[in-house]
Amino acid sequence: MFKTIVSVAAFAAIPAIASAHVTLVQGEAPADSYYLAQLQIPHGCDGKATREVRVTLPEGFISAKPMPKAGWTLEIVKGKYKSEYKDHGKPVSEGPLEIRWKGGDLPDDYFDIFAVRGKFAGLAEGAVVPFAVTQLCDGAEAVWNQIAAPGQDAHDLPNPAPTVTLIAAKEMHHHHDAAPEAVKLGALDITPGFIKATAPGQPVAGGFLTIANQGSEDDQLVAVEGVDGVDHVELHTMSMEGDVMKMRKLPDGIPLPAGQTVELKPGGLHMMLMGPKHPLKAGDVVEMTLVFAKAGKVVVKLPVMDIKGGAMKHKHK
Repeated sequence: MFKTIVSVAAFAAIPAIASAHVTLVQGEAPADSYYLAQLQIPHGCDGKATREVRVTLPEGFISAKPMPKAGWTLEIVKGKYKSEYKDHGKPVSEGPLEIRWKGGDLPDDYFDIFAVRGKFAGLAEGAVVPFAVTQLCDGAEAVWNQIAAPGQDAHDLPNPAPTVTLIAAKEMHHHHDAAPEAVKLGALDITPGFIKATAPGQPVAGGFLTIANQGSEDDQLVAVEGVDGVDHVELHTMSMEGDVMKMRKLPDGIPLPAGQTVELKPGGLHMMLMGPKHPLKAGDVVEMTLVFAKAGKVVVKLPVMDIKGGAMKHKHK
């Protein structure tokens, strides 16, 4: 077993902290397609910890499903859409309008990603679609809902809503699905997260997803196999000890307690893709096989996201 020690300064550069505003990981999406809206919460409210995150879903973003987060309770506010849409050829006139992650604890010193998957329908190419976000903190709140007027730079607004611009599918720099499907293996529900894009020569890449064990028996993620273009994949955890962030390999895997959701995310549990033989580029989709102690094996696909921030720095001991 080895232990990796990284300074707090090095990890301050991991995804999304460079921006003071709430932003979306992927700022473009094909019109009339599925989209994984990953909202980056970069800080608290006036230095206070975030306890609740509310996302108002835009009209035309239908059949939404949020990603559960360990330590947070999900509330889905449903209602009628303003128009009727089609999903897989079937008419859809109502569904989730707002998603609320409640009862968590996200200190001001950290960032996190809150994700919801849905389909854009009835919106034209070129549309700039807002996902208004409200952070509720200890005695304070931050509301990100301002929309730039035509010709106005959103960066000039004090509280801009995170937005995604809809483009033609042929304009995307890849041919893969914008949001790989969630998969089910026995009692396990697996929701793809993302892999952070790498620069040439970068020795590692982090991979993230969420696993909900809906069964009555504990299970365990013991290995990740079948990833083309990397030397191997390790399962890691990361935690603060004093003022130092420590990373360590989990040779026995990641426990999946019965009835609980385990989230692999930046700054915590994660997959580490070791020794990429070529850069992982935004827009790619990486296929991998997850190996569980009891449930067996299943293939999942994770999109590669170009999230701004420094690469993870490793010092092996």
